[in-house]
Amino acid sequence: MKRGFYTIMAAQFFSSLADNALLIAAIALLVERRAADWMTPLLKLFFVLSYVLLAAFVGAFADSMPKGRVMFITNTIKIAGCILMFLGMHPLLSYAVVGFGAAAYSPAKYGILTELLPAEDLVAANGWIEGLTVGSIILGTVLGGILISPKISGMLLSFEVPLTSDSIATPAQAAISIIALIYLIAAFVNLHIVDTGAHYPHQERNPAKLITDFATCYRTLWHDRLGQISLAVTTLFWGAGATLQFIVLKWAAQVLGLDLSKGAILQAVVAVGVALGAMLAAARVPLKKSLCVLPYGVAMGAAVMMLALFRRDYFPDVDLVLLGQHIPLYMLFTSAFLIMIGAMAGYFVVPMNALLQHRGHVLMSAGHSIAVQNFNENLSVLTMLCLYAVLVRFDLNVRTVIVLFGGFVCSTMLLVMRKHQRNERLFHAMGLLGETKP
Repeated sequence: MKRGFYTIMAAQFFSSLADNALLIAAIALLVERRAADWMTPLLKLFFVLSYVLLAAFVGAFADSMPKGRVMFITNTIKIAGCILMFLGMHPLLSYAVVGFGAAAYSPAKYGILTELLPAEDLVAANGWIEGLTVGSIILGTVLGGILISPKISGMLLSFEVPLTSDSIATPAQAAISIIALIYLIAAFVNLHIVDTGAHYPHQERNPAKLITDFATCYRTLWHDRLGQISLAVTTLFWGAGATLQFIVLKWAAQVLGLDLSKGAILQAVVAVGVALGAMLAAARVPLKKSLCVLPYGVAMGAAVMMLALFRRDYFPDVDLVLLGQHIPLYMLFTSAFLIMIGAMAGYFVVPMNALLQHRGHVLMSAGHSIAVQNFNENLSVLTMLCLYAVLVRFDLNVRTVIVLFGGFVCSTMLLVMRKHQRNERLFHAMGLLGETKP
């Protein structure tokens, strides 16, 4: 990989680390405010709302200047949202500001890969970026849980920091102050991202024309035989992944009796699996064989459904010593199973991401194609989180939610595989099979 690639990875790591730690801090703020349970999944909903509302505009913004500069500007918006949360703005609204920055950050983050690297390196690059992103999710989630834990938050609250000591009064506020420093590190790294030399024609500023251009790009990707399959898979994955975060937290509380701090660690365990699957895909799956991983999506949905069968009392009440720590047997089994679910998810989504980026780069500009991808993926996140919030609002049993969720993933992936098979049969019939290859 080119040297500039690793600077991009570092910037993405720290920015995503702060995003995920801030989510846990925001949940803690809602708990401190005694907010209703159904508000918790709405945090993620407010975060991704900007991805959908700004989709027609952020692609042009990402292509209007060097993408390192775009990443710096949008990371600054994230810092502003973090500060607003610290100052007392409602967590839903302040996390929405962070989402605004993230929505504009994403087309630059992924688009710069297609500018910097040749097509044959995109799967490996996506393995890197997904692995590091997932690593940041793991560490960010764990960091958020640690920062709000009684022991660490007590230490943070005991420090006398000039000009801020009177403002830091709760564990969540103490956590947010640390998270703001991580955003500043990301901003510093963004300043050192190289200019790839890729320049696009003057970007349209008329909102009506931007929406028209976005609609054209949207239709182009969905009508492309490869683009529609990879776009359908990534759309499903990100919607399901965002919902699974909150399902795991609720499942950990109701089935395992874990508090938020410990439940966040199980979230991170799933992310460990995604990172492992992403790295394996990067090493084993070339771009031309990216569609061969579709069955793993079906397997992941089936594995999620099996969580509904889990009971803590199935396991003897014994602890195993691992790295000097006493860990209950049921936690080891649970962690291993969640890692397996995450690994299947990472293994099938990384090649799909690479294929989609390649097709988008071929058919249109990098920023515009990523904006279309973000629109679809985050519309899926919004839809699935709204449905999950409704289920929580009506107090549906978490086991039932898990079965419904896993069944939806399985059936949708089967429909996608069937559509791909129909596409291949059509190309065979027309004598154009070669066009199905990236």
